[in-house]
Amino acid sequence: MKFFIDSANLDAIKKAYKIGVLSGVTTNPSLVAKEGVKFEDRIAEILQTVPEVESVSAEVTPDALTAADMMAQADELIKINGGDKNITIKLPMTLEGLEACRYLTKKGVKTNVTLIFTVNQALLAARAGATYVSPFLGRLDDISEDGVQLVAKVAELFRIHGLESQIIAASVRHPDHVTRVAMAGAHIATVPFAVIEQISKHPLTDQGMDKFAADWQNATK
Repeated sequence: MKFFIDSANLDAIKKAYKIGVLSGVTTNPSLVAKEGVKFEDRIAEILQTVPEVESVSAEVTPDALTAADMMAQADELIKINGGDKNITIKLPMTLEGLEACRYLTKKGVKTNVTLIFTVNQALLAARAGATYVSPFLGRLDDISEDGVQLVAKVAELFRIHGLESQIIAASVRHPDHVTRVAMAGAHIATVPFAVIEQISKHPLTDQGMDKFAADWQNATK
């Protein structure tokens, strides 16, 4: 399973990229708004910061309600950073979003269909040609449904029918989510940097490092 970082914060993105685990970045207008910068400018900065990743998602804005609006926005977004090949257009899981997805797929543009909460929605997105489909497990957990089970069902469906869309487990909240979606067959987990930090740590690792340091000091006295 690959890791994407779900952030528009350049410092967090740079940290994740530096340690060598990052395969992509997901953003949305809300995350960019928190940074107090223009959406297109931040996407361009991210693309320049992580040149070796496979995908940087740029989402159409919430006021783009029709397929025509989404396609028009997408045509502008794919020009960012000189038409960077890593840019992925993030679209909502609606009929209009699916139409825009098909249009972009035919143009050879990568797409990420987001806000998926059912297996059938994932199937529709895959059939529309989505490069990535993003089931939101944390939000399902919030309403007492099993988000990881959704990921597992989508993975099995894609395996049975030979569908090529990659599953991005989104709305990942904690380390256990990461383990479970990896075991459930997600191709990618998109996570905040705080979760990357959490999964890198264990009390026994800290204790082992402290012991090694103490033993080394004693050996070099």
